[in-house]
Amino acid sequence: MTKLALVRHGQSAWNLENRFTGWWDADLTEKGEAEARHSGTLLKGVDADFRAAFTSVQTRAIRTLWMALTEMGRVWVPVEKNWQLNERHYGGLTGLDKAETAAKHGDEQVHVWRRSYDVPPPPIDEDSQYNPAKDPRYKGIDVPATESLKSTLERVLPYWTSEIAPVLSAGTDTVIAAHGNSLRALVKHLFNVPDESITGIEIPTGNPLLIDLDANLKPVSVRYLDPARATPLPELP
Repeated sequence: MTKLALVRHGQSAWNLENRFTGWWDADLTEKGEAEARHSGTLLKGVDADFRAAFTSVQTRAIRTLWMALTEMGRVWVPVEKNWQLNERHYGGLTGLDKAETAAKHGDEQVHVWRRSYDVPPPPIDEDSQYNPAKDPRYKGIDVPATESLKSTLERVLPYWTSEIAPVLSAGTDTVIAAHGNSLRALVKHLFNVPDESITGIEIPTGNPLLIDLDANLKPVSVRYLDPARATPLPELP
């Protein structure tokens, strides 16, 4: 079996401040760094030979991967970074305090924006200080103005198919360090999770999700490495 480890980045500064982060490049907090190292410690104890790693182009995911690989004694593992593994773009909500947003728009509307499968938040203003369109790391990319989980999946899946799946098909144990929604998109694809159920799947920080894949990249087993901090697992397809 080929092993795939999904690692959600540790707590970021904007997670701590309860702000919608999305594509904004918030860094890890001290707690987030500790969670990243804990993920690496857990992965080091797995009977696997991790020789490939993928992450987004966002600092919190990149640094999470660095710290995890350091704890694993695997800093030499080749790492591929790509924007298609970025967090979901929260559009006009980016930078807003979640409690204040709920007070302004209502809890129900905010819940729809956060947890529906195909309803995106309002688009970000072009002149917003949080608009990533002019960030040099996205040069030549058609940066979205907002995203739903569905549109996040639509840009994650081509990268999975073209870059990650061939590595796994070759039998290479692989780590993906990314974000709550880009990892949720991968879980939806791998486990055929229904649209109405996928938002209930949430990989916790500091607790890798380990998946055994068969030759056709179908999951045959799945578990969290820290059972004490586990959330509901996706059902095997």
